[in-house]
Amino acid sequence: MRYNHLLCGFLLLLCYSCGDPTVAGQKNAHTYFNLKGYIEQESGRLGRSNPTVQKTVMVNDSSESKEIKIQDWKKELSVFSDADMNRAAWKGLFQVKKSGEQEVYTSDHKKVPVKEVVIIRRNGQLYGLQIFIRNSNTLYTSADTLSYYPDSLYEVKKTQNIRLLSTKNYRITGKFK
Repeated sequence: MRYNHLLCGFLLLLCYSCGDPTVAGQKNAHTYFNLKGYIEQESGRLGRSNPTVQKTVMVNDSSESKEIKIQDWKKELSVFSDADMNRAAWKGLFQVKKSGEQEVYTSDHKKVPVKEVVIIRRNGQLYGLQIFIRNSNTLYTSADTLSYYPDSLYEVKKTQNIRLLSTKNYRITGKFK
């Protein structure tokens, strides 16, 4: 009886260890620029360096500006990581054009709200990125432009059109001090 339990345990261990490592590697492979990973890395770096930011929030014609230290960079930059192109459902839906130090990812698929991601490099380092997002249905249309330039600026611009209501324009700008 004891021999049977040992044999079953050994066979289970043997079967478990025979998994295909290429399948596990494919789950982590990124088809496009790893935007989510880059923003997570930047969030960690900014959390450690704790820079002061001149943050301006503008809604239509009204604006407010403050000099602050951001406590949660992951939350502050989440709108950027939410635009990650490497979702399983979006695989193959982006066209990639690389020229010089610029990569442009575009999609005209109606189910993909991220329409364009522009990655700009200088001397091999990421200099900036811009993301263009469009959402629309019968009641609502929105257009977002996200810009991030490490140690310089991040900006989120949004225009909302809701049927039967006036258009709203939002802008959040953070300038690193």
